[in-house]
Amino acid sequence: MKKGIKKIGVLCSGGDGPGMNAAIRSVVRSSLAYGISVGGIMRGYEGLIDDEIIAMDHRSVSNIINRGGTILKTARSKRFKTPEGMKKAFDVFKKHRMDGLIVIGGDGSYRGADEFYKRYKVPVVGMPGTIDNDLCGTDQTIGCSTAVNTALEAIDKIRDTAHSMERIFIVEVMGNSSGYIAMQVALGSGAESVIIPERKFDYEKLFTDVQEGYRKGKISWIVITAEGAGKAPDVAKKIMQTTGLETRFVVLGHVQRGGVPTASDRILATRLGVAAVELLLKGIYGKSVGVLQEKISVVPLAQACHRKKSYIDEYDRLMKLLR
Repeated sequence: MKKGIKKIGVLCSGGDGPGMNAAIRSVVRSSLAYGISVGGIMRGYEGLIDDEIIAMDHRSVSNIINRGGTILKTARSKRFKTPEGMKKAFDVFKKHRMDGLIVIGGDGSYRGADEFYKRYKVPVVGMPGTIDNDLCGTDQTIGCSTAVNTALEAIDKIRDTAHSMERIFIVEVMGNSSGYIAMQVALGSGAESVIIPERKFDYEKLFTDVQEGYRKGKISWIVITAEGAGKAPDVAKKIMQTTGLETRFVVLGHVQRGGVPTASDRILATRLGVAAVELLLKGIYGKSVGVLQEKISVVPLAQACHRKKSYIDEYDRLMKLLR
């Protein structure tokens, strides 16, 4: 282990997700176990710029493993993208005599961390905290499992109404540039169609499929749309205007970001928190930790930012086969 590491900073950046608190707890307690002190950075890179640093100990992270959100808060920072903002963040980092930084966040957070590492040689390690599961180097990201299950629970209830009232329902889930949640809940809920940002959607085929389905006696239809691919009200309006069939829409929104994290999110966050600390202690920086086939995976931050799309064709084939 690298003896030069005496203090580590930890922050959450970007959108929040269930399991971030479990990640913070793991970072803090594993650091303390190695004799390293921890500075909790409030509100992500914004808090680093504004010198919002708090000392953390065992008690700081008691009883948070089961809580959604993040006790450190989180934010997106435009200032950190500027040379002046990053320089100020570095000055604060040095002022608090931190020897390493752990960033919990998604692709935007990773890009900031990578630039921080390259420009100022700050020892940085990233932890994949995003509900979109759109990072490379890990099978799952912290928060995704809970978000999918939250959406799935809501869609199960919507299907009861769709079937009882013989209607088409458009359900909008989160995913501005990633369709992972949409594909997961579409397959898991038995939805008939899914609209995602990664590909162009054939609305004419949807209209034809819906009309053909109703002619054959199908009495309900559920379409899942990712927010970045199609807004539920707009999709519902198109279907009604073209087919004349009763169509309703539901926007699940930020309910998917909250709630008690699932067991898999807690365990993933706990494993990765320890792995991130140990990476810093080994003198390995500018990397992201993840889990691939149950083993800890380490990839460069820049590589981790590339989006995963390999699941789309398989999921789409299954949906069409089982519709």
